[in-house]
Amino acid sequence: FASYYGDHMVLQQKPSGAVVWGHGELGAMVTLTLSGASGLVIMEKTAQVKGPSGTWTTVLDPMDRGGPYALTAEQGLENVTLRDIYFGDVWLCSGQSNMAMTVLQVANASQELTAAARYPYVRVFAAAPACSNVELEDLEQIDLPWSIPTAAENLGHGNFTYFSAVCWLLGRSLYEALGTPIGLVEVAWGGTPIEAWSSRRVLKACGLPEDTGRREGPQISFCHGACFNLKAALCFVPSLNLALSSSTSPHQHLSGPQTPSVLWNAMIHPLLNMSLRGVAWYQGEANTLLNTDQYNCTFPALIADWRWAFHTGSAGQTEPLLPFGFVQLSTYRHESADDSFARLRWHQTADLGVVPNARMPSTFMAVAMDLGDEHSPYGSIHPRDKQNVAHRLLLGAMTVAYGDKGLMFQGPFPTRAVLEVTRGLLNVTYSQELIWRQKDAQAFEVRSGISSPKSCRREGSTDGGFSPSQVCCSSQASPCQWLVAPVVAVGSHTVTLALSGCRTLVLGLRYAWAEWPCEYLACPLYNSQGLPAPPFL
Repeated sequence: FASYYGDHMVLQQKPSGAVVWGHGELGAMVTLTLSGASGLVIMEKTAQVKGPSGTWTTVLDPMDRGGPYALTAEQGLENVTLRDIYFGDVWLCSGQSNMAMTVLQVANASQELTAAARYPYVRVFAAAPACSNVELEDLEQIDLPWSIPTAAENLGHGNFTYFSAVCWLLGRSLYEALGTPIGLVEVAWGGTPIEAWSSRRVLKACGLPEDTGRREGPQISFCHGACFNLKAALCFVPSLNLALSSSTSPHQHLSGPQTPSVLWNAMIHPLLNMSLRGVAWYQGEANTLLNTDQYNCTFPALIADWRWAFHTGSAGQTEPLLPFGFVQLSTYRHESADDSFARLRWHQTADLGVVPNARMPSTFMAVAMDLGDEHSPYGSIHPRDKQNVAHRLLLGAMTVAYGDKGLMFQGPFPTRAVLEVTRGLLNVTYSQELIWRQKDAQAFEVRSGISSPKSCRREGSTDGGFSPSQVCCSSQASPCQWLVAPVVAVGSHTVTLALSGCRTLVLGLRYAWAEWPCEYLACPLYNSQGLPAPPFL
């Protein structure tokens, strides 16, 4: 069997058929037998070992959820049997260090670890970090083979290793909601930009360099040490800062796991034969320093490319619009020299503010800008509240992946804005009922066109880096800063803003446009389910 098949695994249930593959003697016939607990044969498949690498592949008939089953592969006189196999839903979890943060590192870690024993049908698997300059057929190394969750051994192995807290908490919640066995596959590496997880097709589509020049020496490297067991706050991009400060073309200096396509080659490409139910993604911090404004291309392109690749690789068993959930960036610094975090959050939605949308169908997003954790021992870039992250992902998964229409999975978003010129007010209408948590917050900013340059001024202070709501009155000569638009009133679905004396054409409106827009669970706007309104521009 290939590396990621083993005892205790979960295979994808119907309507998909699970793809199973492995290695054998060229030309030989492999017989695959699925049998139940009593030894009764349920299914038999045969496959021929084909070149050039000597592999066989078969698709099992779609199976109802449940188990345990045994799976035996026979070639001549040799046979291998995998036991305690269940059919359920398989989710892939990928990204950088906020996905790699383990259950050991989150808030209430001891309770979460103790609770693990109650979920024997949520099975976990973690690939080892690896890079390659060429697309690999199978994983080179595994950190955690398929396992039944236990506290210390596999959910709390160490910092930024295995098992991913976001992945585990999402999988556990899916099991509680669905009652079906859940298989979780963690493929994450701290400090890595999206380019490393992207195939050359994605890089080409977005006009990014596809190669940084092939290095001599072995094709595969386990490039360890990027983000493991580090207490430093900046474990999240070890060499990007150097790369960006030393060159206008950072690609020339990216190495190891930051090199374009190396993680796609070594960690994603080997998994393409898997039949999957969905993907969870938590990445983007590294791209606040690299190709930030290309993310509105690279992220939708990565999603589309992974879907195509998993659908093709699984002989059509993984659905073409594979549900893809992601976490919008949380917070890092109260005061920041630029708005790269805010821009990246916007680009994560393909510049449309909410998902799913036309450019990102069948996606769902967990907003996390209100989960900041200034005192995290792992640095403020790594907030410890992963429970709220997983809960918000769960709501999206249940709606988008499982078709539960009764759930609200996203906070309120504006549907229109109407200007009352004579009163100098802007009425913003929202899609849902509003809960106004921060009465004195200044989270809206406006930009308007006027003829008098002297009216162009910044109003209000940024209050320690919090995002004020601002108006930008720009003269015809040159555009100027955004200015605060104080909130005058909040209705059940509307917010009324004062335009600070700039009572002319409003050219732009934005909300929560800051690296650290609000304190913990205290952004201005939520819906009645407690989901924050996402930022917008």
